[in-house]
Amino acid sequence: MALLDSTVVNVATPAIRTDLGTTGSALQLIVSGYTVAYAALLVTGARLGARHGFRTLFLTGLVTFTAASLVCGLAPGAAVLVGARAVQGVGAALLMPQIYSLIQLRFQGAARARALSLYAAVIGLGVVVGQLAGGLLVSADLFGAGWRPVFLVNVPIGAALVLAAPRLLPKGRPEHAKSLDLPGLITLTAALLLLVVPLVLGHERGWPLLAQASLVLAVPAFGLFALVERVVARRGGAPLLPGRVLRTPGLASGACANFFAMAGYSGFLFSFSQHLQSGLGASATRTGLTFAPLALGVAAGSLTWQKVPERFRRTMIATGCAAAAAGHLGIGLAMRPGGDGGPALPLLHLVVGLGMGYVTSPLLTVALARVEPADAADASGVMTTTAQIAQVLGVAVYGSVYLASAGDQSAPASAHAVFVTALMVAAGALVSALAALTLPRGSRVG
Repeated sequence: MALLDSTVVNVATPAIRTDLGTTGSALQLIVSGYTVAYAALLVTGARLGARHGFRTLFLTGLVTFTAASLVCGLAPGAAVLVGARAVQGVGAALLMPQIYSLIQLRFQGAARARALSLYAAVIGLGVVVGQLAGGLLVSADLFGAGWRPVFLVNVPIGAALVLAAPRLLPKGRPEHAKSLDLPGLITLTAALLLLVVPLVLGHERGWPLLAQASLVLAVPAFGLFALVERVVARRGGAPLLPGRVLRTPGLASGACANFFAMAGYSGFLFSFSQHLQSGLGASATRTGLTFAPLALGVAAGSLTWQKVPERFRRTMIATGCAAAAAGHLGIGLAMRPGGDGGPALPLLHLVVGLGMGYVTSPLLTVALARVEPADAADASGVMTTTAQIAQVLGVAVYGSVYLASAGDQSAPASAHAVFVTALMVAAGALVSALAALTLPRGSRVG
């Protein structure tokens, strides 16, 4: 649910815009507000789980997420929807890190590798299945509710999970509890807001001086965060991003590769959804079904990559990134003339999906393979935070590029905007491939 909700709203945005009369920047806030809160609080969510028990935090996050989903589905206006989406992100940040931490602490050897592989497959699928589910739910117009079931569907599922979790999740607190890093949390959140908000709102408002100043201030804000983390570590505290964890072989390069892969992935999903519906006038159902080959490719790659011998997995990840880059570029070229891409489009989406399937699952497994149990929660926070920040910036940067290039979103202008966006996404995927080549060889889950 947490990963699906990062993209399920993409296909619903035109319906939300019509129903609530929202602006383009408000739509980006509805998409990005969730992931901003999610990204900023993930490491803190992991730390709280390590202090108060993973099951307790999982349930707290699940209840928060489910309640916020109900408010989203009943929102009378854009302001309430943006606020509820942020609360949804808080709930997701509390529950998601507990999953990885439980896997790290409860499974060993090959069993942990299988569990991590399934976890990563769900992450990769959740992002793209959101597009498909969003289209089907909007077009179904259940009970005449339009776009609202996109959020309301979480309520019965969340209620069922709240009832099941106390029986299925282990009790007790972990052995390795760490203190909270409030100074780090505050400075990281401020830096993220200074960076993301102007990227989301700047284009539509003509890049006012305040937006430009905010982007400039984001640089020293991240520098201040790094300084605060050093001070916290020097005083014997537990920084949000401890240097020891970041120095774990494979973690930094894996996080870098994951960042560029997920930024392009989420940014292109947002932009391409806008092109299909606003540029080509496609229905929500058709838009959602357009991404079915992408979901199929992600599933196929995620469930078969373990058959590749371990010594070739670093090369496999880099090749997957390159395949995704080629697929994105092909989609841009196919859409550039202004049509619907023809029969090549499903095949190209399948190529992108296969590439991502051979990236997300093995990348997470290899990057986290050498993490010590005491650092499980922090490593979980680092990887998931990287992925969520990537999605925020992907929607903000690539979405802004698309909207700026699309102009009035006529079919020719929108097609050109998709082509420009695809070129940028493909370049980012190649950077991800280069980062993957620096992963350690023969990483094993211990």
